[in-house]
Amino acid sequence: MWLAKNNSVGIKEGGSTGVVAVAIDKEKSSQHALKWAVDHLLQRGQSVILVHVKLRPSPLNNNSSLHASSSKLTQEPSLVCRDPEGASKDIFLPFRCFCTRKDIQCQDVLIEEYDVAKALVEYANQAAIEVLVVGSSNKGGFLRFNKPTDIPVAITKTAPDFCTVYVISKGKISTMRSASRSAPTNAPLRSPIQPPSLRPPQPVPSTSNNMRADRQSFESQRRSMEDRRSVEDRRSVEDRRSVEDQSDSFRSPFTRRGYGRSYGDLSVPESDISFVSSGRPSIDRMFPNINDMNDPNRTPPRLSNFSDMDYGSNFESSSNYGRRSVDVNSPTDLSSGSFENERFSSASAMDDVENEMRRLKLELKQTMEMYSTACKEALTAKQKATELQRWKLEEERKLEEARLAEEAALAIAEKEKARSKAAMEAAEAAQRIAELESKKRVNAEMKALKESEEKTKALTALANNDVRYRKYSIEEIESATEFFAEKYKIGEGGYGPVYKCYLDHTPVAVKVLRADAAQGRSQFQQEVEVLSSIRHPNMVLLLGACPECGCLVYEFMANGSLEDRLFRLGNSPPLSWQMRFRIAAEIGTGLLFLHQAKPEPLVHRDLKPGNILLDRNFVSKISDVGLARLVPPTVADTVTQYRMTSTAGTFCYIDPEYQQTGMLGVKSDIYSLGIMFLQLITAKPPMGLTHYVERALEKGTLSDLLDPAVTDWPVEDTAEFAKLALQCAELRRKDRPDLAKVILPELNRLRTLADESQLVSQ
Repeated sequence: MWLAKNNSVGIKEGGSTGVVAVAIDKEKSSQHALKWAVDHLLQRGQSVILVHVKLRPSPLNNNSSLHASSSKLTQEPSLVCRDPEGASKDIFLPFRCFCTRKDIQCQDVLIEEYDVAKALVEYANQAAIEVLVVGSSNKGGFLRFNKPTDIPVAITKTAPDFCTVYVISKGKISTMRSASRSAPTNAPLRSPIQPPSLRPPQPVPSTSNNMRADRQSFESQRRSMEDRRSVEDRRSVEDRRSVEDQSDSFRSPFTRRGYGRSYGDLSVPESDISFVSSGRPSIDRMFPNINDMNDPNRTPPRLSNFSDMDYGSNFESSSNYGRRSVDVNSPTDLSSGSFENERFSSASAMDDVENEMRRLKLELKQTMEMYSTACKEALTAKQKATELQRWKLEEERKLEEARLAEEAALAIAEKEKARSKAAMEAAEAAQRIAELESKKRVNAEMKALKESEEKTKALTALANNDVRYRKYSIEEIESATEFFAEKYKIGEGGYGPVYKCYLDHTPVAVKVLRADAAQGRSQFQQEVEVLSSIRHPNMVLLLGACPECGCLVYEFMANGSLEDRLFRLGNSPPLSWQMRFRIAAEIGTGLLFLHQAKPEPLVHRDLKPGNILLDRNFVSKISDVGLARLVPPTVADTVTQYRMTSTAGTFCYIDPEYQQTGMLGVKSDIYSLGIMFLQLITAKPPMGLTHYVERALEKGTLSDLLDPAVTDWPVEDTAEFAKLALQCAELRRKDRPDLAKVILPELNRLRTLADESQLVSQ
C-alpha cells in the first residue's frame, strides 16, 4: 500500500467525523463515484482514501494481502507498504489531480487480491472504514473482470455493519446501505488513517533517561518541521497555481482548464473533472517548496507518506523516490541514528527532485519560447493570408469591373449594330416604297391619259349623233304636249320645265331645256351620254331625246319625287317606316351602281330627295344625272381626288371638302346620301339637321325628332340608321364609311327587317 503524506479523514457536513474511502478503477463509474463523494461527503481540506484492488495472477490462498501502512504498536498483522508502480501508479494520478483541484487531500491504497469484493470488505473491516463509495456501471458491475459476480451487490451484502455503503451510478445514488453501529477504535489499520485530532495519545515507555531525552529532541524537531511544512504547503499551492496559469496559455490537455479530452477519456461531461496524464509523481504535493531546501539553516522536511508519524515508526530510504517499509512489530524506541538516516535520505531525494524541477523548468522555458515563436509565425502568416485575401478580392473586383465594362461595351456595340441594320433596312424599304409609288404614279398617269383619249373619242362619237337612243322629232314632242301646254306641266327642273305626255301610247316625262340656261346644252349632252349607256332598276330610264329642241324623254314616275312624299305635297299619305327603309336601300344600291360604272366611275354630284323619283309601286330611282361627272378609277379612290374648276350641286347637300377645295370623289355623294337619310326619318329641312339629330342621340330623345306621321318607329333600329347617316355626313371625307363595305350591308339589313315586319302585318 502506498499512502499520501496527509491522511486526515474528511468529516461529513452537518454530521459526525468518519473515514471515507472510494474504490477506484480505470472505468468511468469510478470518476462518478469520486465526484459524488467530493460533492456530498467531503469539505475543502478534508481527506479521502482511494482504494484500488489489483488482481493477482492466480489465487494461491484465500487470505487477503493488504498492503497498507500502519504505525500502531499493537500486536496486529504486519503490512508492507510500497508505492504503486507502472500501470497501478497511473491509475491513481487522474483521481489525485482531481482531489488536488478540489482542495481535497487523499491517500492511495493498493490491495493485491484475486477477489475484488472480498478485498474491499476486508480492508473496510481492518481499517474501520465508516463510509465506502463504489461506482456501478450500466454494463454490469463496478469493476469488470469478466466474472459473473456483481461487485457492488456483494460489497453491500458483506460489508461490516459499522460501514455505510453508497453505490453510485451516473452521478446518482443507485443503492445505499446505512451503518447500524459506530466503527471500532481498535481496528488494526485504524490508527494510520485516523485524523490527528481524534487519535488518542500514544503511551511512551520509560526505559531510560537517554531514550526519553532523544524522544524529546525528536519531538521538538518534528514539531518544527511540521510548522515549516504547513507554510511550505501554502507556498506550494500558490506556486502550483502560478504554473497552472502559465500552462493554461498552451491549452494543453494537461491543464485544469481542459479544452479537449482529459487523461484516458475519463472526464465527465457534467462535471469539471480533468485528469492529468503524467507519469511523474506529484512533486509539489510531496515537497512543498523546492527552493527552500537549499537553505542550510532550514531543517530538511522528513520524507514520509504520512502527515503524522508515530514515535515507534521506522523509516527505510532508498535512492528510488518514495520507497518506504514499515514493520508494525518493530521496537518502539527510536534512536538518533534512525533520524539521521531519515535526514540523509531526504536530502538525497531533494537533490533528485531539484534536478527534476530544473529539467522541467528548462522544458517549460523551451516550450514557451517555441510557443511564442509559433504564435509570431502564425500571426505573420495570418497577416500575409489577410493581405493575400484582400489582394485577391481586389483583383477579383477589378476583373469583375473589367468584365462588366466589356459586356456593357459589347451590348452597346450590338445595339448600335442592330440600330444601324434597322436603319439600313428602313432606308431600303423606303426606297422600295418610293420606287413602287413612282411606278404606280406613272402607270396612273398613263392610264388616265389613255382613258382621257377614250373619253374624247366617245364624246366625238356622241357629237356625231352616234348614240344608242331613240330620236324624237320636234313635231312629235309638240304634238304630245300640245305645244307645251301648262296642263301637262308637272314640275320645274334646274334646267327647264317637265311635262307629262304620251308617246307611243306610253306615259312619259319630257324634260325641256330652257333657252336661257347657260349650261343647258352641256348638261343635256352629259345626261344623254350617261343615261344612254346605263341600265339599272334604281336609275330613271332614258327613253329618247330630241337634239333639235333639247328635250329628254324619261319613263313617267307616278308618285313623283321623294321630297314631295316626305313633305306630303297634295296631302298625300305619309310613307311608312318599312317603305322608308326600303327606299334608302334602293338609293344606296343605285348609287353604288354609278360608283362602280365601267370603264370610269360616275359621281352624281346633286343627290337630294328632289332627284329621287318613285314609281306607282314606290320603287325609288335616281334621276337628274346631268351634273354627273366621269372620273378616272384612280381619281375615284379615296386617296387621290379629281379637282374640278367649279363646284356644282344644291346647297346643304354639297360635300364641304368638295365645296372648299374642288376635289371630287365618290365619297362626295356619301355626304349627300347622309343628309338625305336624316330627312328620310325626320321629314325636316336639311339646314342644321345633323346637329339636331346628334344632340337627340346624346340625350336619348331621338323619338321626339322622328317624323310624327309615323307612330310605330322601331326606335333601336332607327337610332342605328340615324348613327349611320351621321357617319355619312362627316365633314372630313376620310371619316365617312365605305358604301359597299359598311353602308349598303346595314341598309340591306334594315330592308330585310322592313320586309319581315310588313309580311307579319299583312
